[in-house]
Amino acid sequence: MKLSFKNENRPRLLKRLPDPELLPALVSEWYRSAQGIAVLKAESAIVKPIISRLFGYHILQVGPNDEVSLIDESPVGHKIIFAPSWRPGIQNAVSDIEELPLETDSIDVVVAHHALDFTDDSRKLLREVTRVLRPGGHMLIVGFNPVSPWGFWRVFKHRAYVPWRGRFLSKKRLSDWLQLLNLQIDSVDYGLHFLPLKFASLLRRAEKVERLCRKLHSPLGGAYFVLCVKQVPTITPAMPKWRPLRSPATRTAIPAAENIRLKIH
Repeated sequence: MKLSFKNENRPRLLKRLPDPELLPALVSEWYRSAQGIAVLKAESAIVKPIISRLFGYHILQVGPNDEVSLIDESPVGHKIIFAPSWRPGIQNAVSDIEELPLETDSIDVVVAHHALDFTDDSRKLLREVTRVLRPGGHMLIVGFNPVSPWGFWRVFKHRAYVPWRGRFLSKKRLSDWLQLLNLQIDSVDYGLHFLPLKFASLLRRAEKVERLCRKLHSPLGGAYFVLCVKQVPTITPAMPKWRPLRSPATRTAIPAAENIRLKIH
């Protein structure tokens, strides 16, 4: 049975996304910038302790490009990252992350690194990574938070490509989708508390700002980190409804003691 989501067709969002063929290069270029380096450093600092306690045989990272890895420190032995397209010197296998060449219930840990922010169909991608995740497996979703200075700044950066043309899905909407897919939220964290500006002086203080705001548990970080678990469906055995057997009651008359006569020969 196909799960139904509200607002399945949202062409307004699709128009905001960069060309899929250009997206990987744009993301790579941004992560090499001073702002992108600060973002990746802050995200890695949050992701590392989370995935360090998640175990299994296979871990998968999906995202808009394959050159940035957040799963290198994972204790899981087999690490999988797919490249969106072929290029010279490529190290990873090529695949469309919305149609993964993986068996159902085969992956122990999935890390969706801004994958839902930069895809033609966020719901389809979430269904696909949920399909390959085994029951009881963990999924860590990293996404841009629209309820933050980064989300506010995005309003004024609508003509830029990365990261401002991403979807910036709200945590509330994401939580509704996760519930439909039987993914139970285990923990939520926030990062990117520094302002989304490219001034070198501000970026140098980004790490201090992160530490302070994380101590205060501020929910206004530019990115959220949602860890969820794929629930195992509860199977209720169908017990046959037996009709109780109603046998007529048999009564045995017991003579009173004084009415008993013993014959003595």
